[in-house]
Amino acid sequence: MREVDAQAPCPCGWGEPYAACCGRYHAGGLTGEHAPTAEALMRSRYSAFVREDEPYLLRTWDPATRPAALDLTGSGTRWRRLLVLATTAGGPFDDTGTVEFEAHARAGGRRDVQHEVSAFRRAGGRWFYTGPAGGVSGD
Repeated sequence: MREVDAQAPCPCGWGEPYAACCGRYHAGGLTGEHAPTAEALMRSRYSAFVREDEPYLLRTWDPATRPAALDLTGSGTRWRRLLVLATTAGGPFDDTGTVEFEAHARAGGRRDVQHEVSAFRRAGGRWFYTGPAGGVSGD
């Protein structure tokens, strides 16, 4: 797992220090703090991809669609920037929501953009990623 300086700006782009932003959700297994909205969960999952934090990604993936395992180490992908384009529902009083985003990366010496509309659902007071809702592409 890659380390992120706790006081550095969070990779998710919200502008807060990592520890006060996505870092608190990544430590949620210890602190009990979970993302309060679908967008916050999506941003924390992006930051987890930056960190190659496979346990967090699996923990926040809906059990109905979650793969048995992930292997992000050695992929060579360096995530550079996240742009949230739109959200639908996904607030603290909703049970479902979507987040449309672009995740910019460098992989194999070339630029890559993953565009996705991700679907989320809330169960037991926690948000979970269920999978792409549509609009998935790698440019």
